[in-house]
Amino acid sequence: MSYLLRRALYALPILLGVALLCFSLVHIAPGDPLVSVLPPDASEELRQQLAALYGFDKPFVEQFVHWLTRALHGDLGTSIATSRPVMQEVGTAVINSVRLAAVATVIGFTFGCLFGFVAGYLRDSAIDRAASFLSVFGVSVPHYWLGMVLAIVFSVFLGWLPATGAGPGGSGDWSWNWEHIQYMLLPAITMSVIPMGIVARTIRALVAEILSNEFIVGLKARGLSDLAVFRHVVKNVAPTALSVMGLQLGYLLGGSILIETVFAWPGTGFLLNSAIFQRDFPLLQGTILILAVFFVLLNLTVDALQTLFDPRIQRN
Repeated sequence: MSYLLRRALYALPILLGVALLCFSLVHIAPGDPLVSVLPPDASEELRQQLAALYGFDKPFVEQFVHWLTRALHGDLGTSIATSRPVMQEVGTAVINSVRLAAVATVIGFTFGCLFGFVAGYLRDSAIDRAASFLSVFGVSVPHYWLGMVLAIVFSVFLGWLPATGAGPGGSGDWSWNWEHIQYMLLPAITMSVIPMGIVARTIRALVAEILSNEFIVGLKARGLSDLAVFRHVVKNVAPTALSVMGLQLGYLLGGSILIETVFAWPGTGFLLNSAIFQRDFPLLQGTILILAVFFVLLNLTVDALQTLFDPRIQRN
């Protein structure tokens, strides 16, 4: 418990640094964020009024303190492009991204573990080489290219799955039925490829190393069955695999901007892409901050689970 409390305290300056970095990078970017709402023939007086409305006329430090204070109270401002609260926009997008990332995580972790264990047990065999090739391919292939290929094959040529959107009725009335899930399959499979490759390569290396240790020979000498030995291998692999998958889940939520754009999935990646092109500063800052908070909390959760799976880790 004390370890988790210390980790939570360490996370506070990290979040503060992320907030400052996010706010700074967005503001030093070239261009005027009011272009998206100002008419082409807008007067300078109108531009100054809108700048005062959104707080862009104040000094940088004052803007940051005001934005951070409101963020701590759950107010991330108002979107310049849509005039809706940023928290409302981000909340809907986060729910959609969590749905997609959860399915992609299950796919990536399941097949990554399968390929990793098979390759680790059958190392230096043809199956090991095939699994290693698939892992390298998954890590190396560009996401957006694979997404477009899958959409062309399964949507255009075969007509089996829809290529874009989150459901026939939009993302607001989502249900876990085939009518909606089919919209999720292509982006989820595309997102799962890189985590699957990373998990498979990690587990393959761990399994190969564990099987070469002397305690495995001792377990077999004591007459333990292959299934019992396999359980010991799983216990030794689980903490590292959990840590890797936790990081990949954070990546899936925050780094899926290209995939969600290709499939028009209304998640945080699609929202970030729209905010960048529209130069919607409040929406961009709020989305990045929410994703950063989620990533830090996810790391804390993984640390807590690791202490449960690995008794060798001593937390004082």
